Amino acid sequence: MNEVSQPKPVLPSTSLARPSSEEAEEAVRTLIRWAGDDPEREGLNDTPKRVAKSYLEFYRGYDEDPVEMLKRTFEEIEGYDEIVLLRDIRVESHCEHHMLPIIGRAHVAYLPHRRVVGISKLARVVNAYASRLQIQEKLTAQIANTIDDVLAPLGTAVIIEAAHECMTTRGVHKPGVSMVTSRMLGAFRTDPSTRRELLAMVGNRAPNSLEA
Repeated sequence: MNEVSQPKPVLPSTSLARPSSEEAEEAVRTLIRWAGDDPEREGLNDTPKRVAKSYLEFYRGYDEDPVEMLKRTFEEIEGYDEIVLLRDIRVESHCEHHMLPIIGRAHVAYLPHRRVVGISKLARVVNAYASRLQIQEKLTAQIANTIDDVLAPLGTAVIIEAAHECMTTRGVHKPGVSMVTSRMLGAFRTDPSTRRELLAMVGNRAPNSLEA
């Protein structure tokens, strides 16, 4: 039995039963008909199955636990107490209002307090929250709050720059526009010099495209 025909029984964020793959595929057929096409024609015949399968990938974050990802830490850091910054983490998410892509970069930083976490775990936390229906403001806060709660650092900061296809391909049709959100906690919020140092570190990079 393939992956798409094995639905998870529960959605962690809502505790609602997840529909079967067959129900999901029928919903896609309905949307195709709503768009004005025939879901039974050759080019669209397998589209409902492909879409249902892609949803398992796009929204895998509902089955992932960001807190668990951060639980393993390291204390042998030789007294290191400066900023740890992971820059330019690619963000691929979907707008919860129109279910269209949000594509951008996240910059995640924390000021360690006796322990650090593997840097790949920071990227995994970003991916876990991004792989859900989102608004950028909430996504930014979720990432920062989770890192701050689990690691208990002296400070946590998350900055996200992203383009939203809900405003570039529909509605106002404004391509080339990016949205920037930030969440500063601890020293990054209360100490202006620490905040300035972080922003300088984030800005000290070669320009790159959000779509790269």
